[in-house]
Amino acid sequence: MPKVGAHVSASVSLELAFQRAKQINADCFQIFISPPQQWLKTRHPEDEVSAFLKAQKESGISPNFIHGTYLINLGTQNKEHLKKSIDWLIYALNLAKDLEMQGVIFHLGSHKGVGFEAIKEQVIKSLGLILKEVRGDGERGAPSSARSAVRTSDGAADRQDPKRFKQPQLILETSAGAGGNLGGNFRELGEILKQVDNPRLKICLDTQHVFASGYDVKSVLGLKDVLEEFEQEIGLENLAVIHANDSKVEYRSNRDRHENIGEGFIGKEGFSNLINHPKLKDIPFILEVPGFAGNGPDLENVQLLKSLVDK
Repeated sequence: MPKVGAHVSASVSLELAFQRAKQINADCFQIFISPPQQWLKTRHPEDEVSAFLKAQKESGISPNFIHGTYLINLGTQNKEHLKKSIDWLIYALNLAKDLEMQGVIFHLGSHKGVGFEAIKEQVIKSLGLILKEVRGDGERGAPSSARSAVRTSDGAADRQDPKRFKQPQLILETSAGAGGNLGGNFRELGEILKQVDNPRLKICLDTQHVFASGYDVKSVLGLKDVLEEFEQEIGLENLAVIHANDSKVEYRSNRDRHENIGEGFIGKEGFSNLINHPKLKDIPFILEVPGFAGNGPDLENVQLLKSLVDK
């Protein structure tokens, strides 16, 4: 069965994320490495990194991911905002390398009404720069800016053995398609991947977001069509992770509103179709739900999703 994980807290010290994941029976997880509404680049000392690596090895909980700050916008026309976005992603990707995590998941941002074509080249160039600015093996310590980072290869080692994650992945999350938000359709995401042409650039499919943007992941036939379009436009080999979230809002609503598994418009039937689909059997499912007690992803949601796996 696919691994079922959740977004968990890494507050106080990063390695505590493993303890919190165990408490809810999560097989893998996603964390924030700094407050998600700030540009803060939290400094994580060597002993904290070592403790994280030890806990990761001992627990077997993996693959694990960093989720980017919500301030990132690679489609902005504000040069300072763009620089901060690029700089923060380089910081996060380098930390993911230190922590031996699979990658960094983030929202591309918004074109603010000017249209995808107007900002496409900027997005492509920004992603290419970020991917090149990951430190080489043996180097530690997150750089303070893009200029201070060390350039490395184009990811040839990862192409040879993608499971090693010697260099972490940069993972674009699908959006709900509201307003000028980028990532609302597979064609645009596929075009970005093709133009950047780097094997470490991947996609995170958020079930609530794609459902709200007009992709029917609920029904058997709808999911078949969605995965066929994903394969055609993006390639299923580029699907790194699934954010498993039910939807508080209806199909094609273009609104980002997560709900607990089975409590929304996708429902248990939809998630049963998703988690049992043979093309998704090796993709980790990460929960970003409100929780039945309102405290975020919980044991009940994890167990419920796991219970839908065909025995």
